[in-house]
Formats: sequence, C-alpha cells, structure tokens
Amino acid sequence: MSIDKCVTGQNIQPIPSQESFRPNDINKEEFYIKHSQLIEEVRNLCKNGPFKTLDMVDALRKLCINHHFKEEITSILKMFHTQMPYVDDYTDAQTLCDVSNRFRILRQEGYIVSADVFERFKQKDGNFKQEMAQDVKGLVALYEASQLSIEAEHILEEAAEFSSHALKDENLPFLDQDETTMVRDTLEHSYQRTPSTFKVKKFINLFFGSAISDLAKLELAIAQHLHRTEVEEISKWWKDLGLADEFKLARNQPMHWYLWPMAGITDPCLSEPRIELTKVIALVYIIDDIFDVYGKLDELVILTEAVQRWDRNTLAQLPYHLRICIQALYDVTHEISDKIYKNHGFNPIEFLKQAWTSLCEAFLVEAKWFASGYMPTAEDYFKNGIISSGANVVIVHMFFLLGGGTSKESANTINDNQGISSCLGKILRLWDDLGSAKDEDQDGNDGSYVTYYMKENEGSSVESAREHVMEMINNTWKQLNKECLSPSPFSATFINACLNLARMIPLMYNYDENHTLPLLKDYISCMF
Repeated sequence: MSIDKCVTGQNIQPIPSQESFRPNDINKEEFYIKHSQLIEEVRNLCKNGPFKTLDMVDALRKLCINHHFKEEITSILKMFHTQMPYVDDYTDAQTLCDVSNRFRILRQEGYIVSADVFERFKQKDGNFKQEMAQDVKGLVALYEASQLSIEAEHILEEAAEFSSHALKDENLPFLDQDETTMVRDTLEHSYQRTPSTFKVKKFINLFFGSAISDLAKLELAIAQHLHRTEVEEISKWWKDLGLADEFKLARNQPMHWYLWPMAGITDPCLSEPRIELTKVIALVYIIDDIFDVYGKLDELVILTEAVQRWDRNTLAQLPYHLRICIQALYDVTHEISDKIYKNHGFNPIEFLKQAWTSLCEAFLVEAKWFASGYMPTAEDYFKNGIISSGANVVIVHMFFLLGGGTSKESANTINDNQGISSCLGKILRLWDDLGSAKDEDQDGNDGSYVTYYMKENEGSSVESAREHVMEMINNTWKQLNKECLSPSPFSATFINACLNLARMIPLMYNYDENHTLPLLKDYISCMF
C-alpha cells in the first residue's frame, strides 16, 4: 500500500504557526508523552504488512523522522533489495513512477541498483517513449531518480535531459497552478541535492492527517527549540572568544556558521557535534578573512609555520591580533579533541592538526599568488581551491565528532578514503566562485575559477564559463553519489551528514539578482 493512501485528510491543510505546536513549560510533559506515543504508533505501522513499503521509508526520510526507525527501515530495505534478483519487479504493470521511485529510494539508502531498469521505457531507436512526455507524475519521479546517477550511466543522463525538457512549462500547458509549482520545485530543488530539512514543512502538509505527519510536526518543534538554544550557546561562545572585537572587518556571523551543522547533522540527539562543528567553521571563516584581508605576506608565512609546528612558543613573532587568533585555534582544537576522547575513547588531535595545517598552507599559496601578481592555471587554482574551501577541515572534525574513529586504525579511515571530502571541496569551491555577490564588508583578494577559465579560453563568455562550472558540479555530484554507495567504510550518519552539507552549498552561495539569498532566508524561517 502506498503511504500517500494512508493519509486520512483529503485536503491539504496549512501547518499551524510555530507557536501553536512548540513545546513550552505549560504543556511540556503532555507534548513529550504525545511524541512518544506517536513514535510507537509509527513503529507499529512499519511492522505492519501493508505499510512495510519503500513508500513508507521515503516518507519517514522526507519528514525527517527516520532516525527513530533505523531497524525498521533497514528491514524493509533489505526485504525489497533481496527480492529484486528473484522476482520480476519490472513487469508491464509497473509504471514509470513506480520504477523510478524504487530505484531512487534504494540508491539513496546506498544500495547498488542497475540503471538498466529504465531500458523498458525506451523505444527501438533508443529514445524514451514519447507517450511518457504526458505522464507528469512519472516524469517527476524519473527526474528525481536521474539525480542519483554515477559516472558513465548514460541512460540516467538521457533520463535527466528527457524529463527536464518534458517538464518545462511550455510542454505542459494543461497543469494547474499547484502542479506547475510542484514541477518547478522538483527541477530547481531535487530531493537528492536539497537539504533533507529544507522541504519538511511541505511534506508535513502533504501527509496531513496521518500519524507520521503528526509525529513530524512535533519533531520539527523539538528541532526548532534545539536550534534556538544551540545558536544562543554558539553566540555566547563567539562573544566570549573575543575575536570579533579584534577583527572588525572579518565576518561576524554565528547564525550563518551554525546553518552548516544544522543542515548536516539533523538528529536532535547530536547537539554537541553540531555545536562543536560550528566552532570549527567559525575558525575557518576567521582564518580565511585573515589571509584575505588582514595579514601581510611575511606575517602569514609565520602564521602558517605556527600552525605547522603547533607550538605556542612560535606565536611571539606574530602581531597581537594574529597571535590571539592562532591561540584560539589551539585552544578550541584541543577542547574538541578532549571531548571526542571522552565520548569515543580516541584522541584525534594529530588528525585535526594536520587538517588545519593543510588549510593554512593552501591559504598561503593563494596569498603568495596574489602578492606576486601570479596568475595560476585554472587547474592549479582549482586543485589548491579544493583544500582552501575548508571542506576537508570540516569533514575531518565531523568524522571524529560522530564517533568515526575509535582507534588509530579506524581513525585512518578518513585519510585513506578522501573521495567524499574531495567532492565536497570541489562543489563548495565551484559554487563559491559562481557566487554573484561578495560577502558583506569583504574587499579581499579571492580568485575565481571562472576568471582563470575565461583567461585560458579566449572568447569564452561569462555565461559559457558558468555553464562549464555547472557541468563540473554535476559531474562531481555523480562522483559523490558513487562514494555514498555500499559498501562504505563510513557510517550512514556520517554519509548523510556529508550529503546534507553538499546540499546546503547552493543555498549559501546562489545569490539572486538583488545579491540576496532568499532561499536561505526561507530555510531559516522554517527551522527556527
């Protein structure tokens, strides 16, 4: 049975305002009793035959309540994946929507599923059947499935082109306003490339009247309360650290920094990793601004050496404002290492130090380029930019904060398997360089892949260069999709967090014509 058939309300109702379902002191006990009851009610649904479906798994993920039902979800996924080689799952009775959804859901959960399942929807000439161009539900599902493609899966590339073309407004004049909005939303914000919490309110409305919707509503209220509390803690930490007073021109954006871990680590139980990772991100931004705005080249060389040596005695050579920044880096990194040791039994300080060293070395390379007037090749800039994006520093810290390294052997996993980190660095660097507006109060010395690409390709327009960059981003997503398939050396929690960070990047850098980030503003209003 499809989960959407379990919805008791026929008409989509607006979600109550945050205040109306936020846990407060008056009804806190009643709130959490209801929350626990709904968890058990949904758990029983997951064990019930008609509801043990991939649609149920999909709904739990879309509503961001899947962390409560890991065992039940694993059982359902294994059942469907095991059945596939032995039964004819793709008979003529299976619609394009059915096949596309099954493919997408299993792939999203890390299962290897052949893209050949879509061959049955092709004509003898190798093109997709034209009659499918009127199947809006199937086209939407096909497009979503195509976003899970990996390299060399040409049929999924064709599926993406076919479905996106067929879903354009002029090709579907018969759609009503709600259907048109749904189609545009899919093309602009596919599920695979959008933070899992970005559409949660829409999905709560979609499943209105069901137990899973009621649970998701309470879960969102809990998350909103946690986010406000965690931002308050981060803001106090940042104020007490004192760096904002010393670096007036640097970015002073605790809320902005917190959005990354908030989107990446969605389980409400993982508050400490979110807070500690925000501290790491804050230091990445401030050190970036030092290299970009504040430091003279000779000072930046000494600063980098201080990070390489990780020796407080080397700080005396630095000006006061740079000295206190690196002192803060030392202190925060050791505090995080101690917390990881306390929680997981392994102190990753050497791994964290190496990550910071690599970042500062990459920053220094860019500073030397600018100081000398040297114009690097696009390839050299990009290779260094993957590191200077800061993605690796964040990924390494997140790996240990989520318990990924509990011994020297398991800790080496993050260094021995850098595919995910590299993909995030590529996507972040390219989206950052595509940004059509500078950060507020920034007059720094950043380069741009677009600039270097156009320099090497005379006659290339800004638009063609941007199209080239978007193609690079799409290809990197294919690499990332492959890295996230099973078997993987990483936990599902870590993989999902990395995917959510990658999904968050466009929201952070995709400026509109007014040099603002309206999608990010909407996201913030939803999650707080």
